Amino acid sequence: MRRTQLVAVLLLCLSEVGWGSNYIVPNTTLAAQTANNTSAANGFTNQSNGNIGANNVSKVDVHSLLYSGASTKVFAHLLLWFGQSGHMNVGYSSNDPAQVHNQITDMISRGIDGVVIDWYGPNNFIDQATQLVMNEAEKHPGFTFAIMIDAGAMRQSSCWGCSPQQQLIQLLQYVEQKYFSSSAYLKIDGQPVVTNFNIDYAYSIDWSAVSGAVAVGPRFLFQDSAGFSHPMSDGSFSWVMPQISDYGMSYLSGFYGTGMKFGNLETVGAAYKGFNDSLASWGSGRVMNQQCGQTWLQTFSEANNLYNSGRQLSYMQLVTWNDYEEATEIESGIDSCFSLNASTSGNSLQWNISGNENTVDHYNVFISQDGQNLMTLTQTQPGDRSVNLCSFPIPSGNYQLFVQAVGKPTLANRMPGPVNYTPSCPVAASGTSGSSSSAALTASPTAVTIANGKGQVAVTAAAQAGANAGSISLSCDYLPANLVCSFSPATITPGSSTASSTLTITDSGVAENRLPRRGLSTTYASLLFSVGVAGFVFIGNRPGRRKLFALLVACGLAASTMMLSSCGGGGSPSQKAVTANTYTVSVLGSSASSHLSTTVTVTVP
Repeated sequence: MRRTQLVAVLLLCLSEVGWGSNYIVPNTTLAAQTANNTSAANGFTNQSNGNIGANNVSKVDVHSLLYSGASTKVFAHLLLWFGQSGHMNVGYSSNDPAQVHNQITDMISRGIDGVVIDWYGPNNFIDQATQLVMNEAEKHPGFTFAIMIDAGAMRQSSCWGCSPQQQLIQLLQYVEQKYFSSSAYLKIDGQPVVTNFNIDYAYSIDWSAVSGAVAVGPRFLFQDSAGFSHPMSDGSFSWVMPQISDYGMSYLSGFYGTGMKFGNLETVGAAYKGFNDSLASWGSGRVMNQQCGQTWLQTFSEANNLYNSGRQLSYMQLVTWNDYEEATEIESGIDSCFSLNASTSGNSLQWNISGNENTVDHYNVFISQDGQNLMTLTQTQPGDRSVNLCSFPIPSGNYQLFVQAVGKPTLANRMPGPVNYTPSCPVAASGTSGSSSSAALTASPTAVTIANGKGQVAVTAAAQAGANAGSISLSCDYLPANLVCSFSPATITPGSSTASSTLTITDSGVAENRLPRRGLSTTYASLLFSVGVAGFVFIGNRPGRRKLFALLVACGLAASTMMLSSCGGGGSPSQKAVTANTYTVSVLGSSASSHLSTTVTVTVP
């Protein structure tokens, strides 16, 4: 009878731990990777002018589309008139505080530094929404906003009988009183920045007198190439030009060329996805095709052709965040017309693509046991469309694999349905967890501090003496929830020498105090601990049951111990928190012959 009880307890312990499946530790869900992750309304659907419905879009930092070493600040042009009867219904109201919060956090998640607000004067719907933007921006250090006074504000001025110049002075004085003092207002050397839209094209203004009418003279940024030579110019901004047949590239080239002649002034470049005013009540049939995301990428390339780390572009304005009516909005994402189809052949995962792969930033490969909770298996770069599944220590069982094409910044992500997979990889030599390593993994530096949201480490795989190391897939483990890692490239092949990859660790800004664990979950450990306690109550001090009692207590103690340590899948080292903001992150390398690891200490100020 006692043996039967002992066996039963052992089976209970082992079944609760789930030894065969603790390699799969989900870090995301299918819903998170496919559902709307933007501030566009969930009910927003595709429009005939090219706007795509609410989507799962790339949150790769928009700065990655700029030249290497860019210090450029990227701003989104924001329209706050939605929710009024005179404008298209896009599913939200611009003066809803929750919507404003969603928009700014969405912008920040894409790497955007601030907004330029298309402002139509005081004490109206748009002004109320502008104040909400100011209040929200102040909650996010480093995120700034600026006012663009639209020519339409002049027509709505309450200064009856005033000249256009007097109207503009009244508008600017209101902006000074209401917005300039905000800690989030965009300033250059202490001077607030103000732009305008079409005022000089519609009115004759003495800008010197306008500047003199406020306590602190603003920095005025004017419009187009001519804006640089304006008598009161502190710089100029560019815009989308749908009437130019080359997608506005000649206009941008000319604008940047002019800006370079005025090196002491600010140059604000433009990036846009296209233009189509067919659904606007004021539309005049102007259309600039999106070219399946190519127009968006070309606008960045135009700036990259002329600027570099030694000659910086001051600012880039995204035209626009949410002008749905003229189809320049990027809030819901940009359609790259890209798709993929995944399949397995033996232990190889492969995928075919349709569309232009230059719209893809990288591919994510996920593995799942239930089709809903996913674990990131690896990343690959464009051009690398297969994964050797035997390079991962996946236990026997039935799984589902997903391949996600992560778009270039703001382009829509694409992830088709799952592919079924049952491992049939060769078993490693008896008594080992895999054959001896043919390479060694190192990181340099071994400690990094996240600055400006990012830190980089060189990861190198060096072949062991006499060995020829094959393809090694790189990944991170034991990341806190606020950190994201990526490799470029994600797979390296040392051969008989060395191969390196750049690991970028990004702070997503999501505060999280808990340290993630791999392997045994706290739920399982708690159950084991409960078994031990229950055993104490059940057995008590009965004669002849001391061995069973000891086993139960040992099981409970083991569970308690495992709750306090990591049972790293694949032999990866345990994570240790050095301080509240310092973490030891594991860098893993998986190949068909070995599983490598090293660590990097990451500090988040």
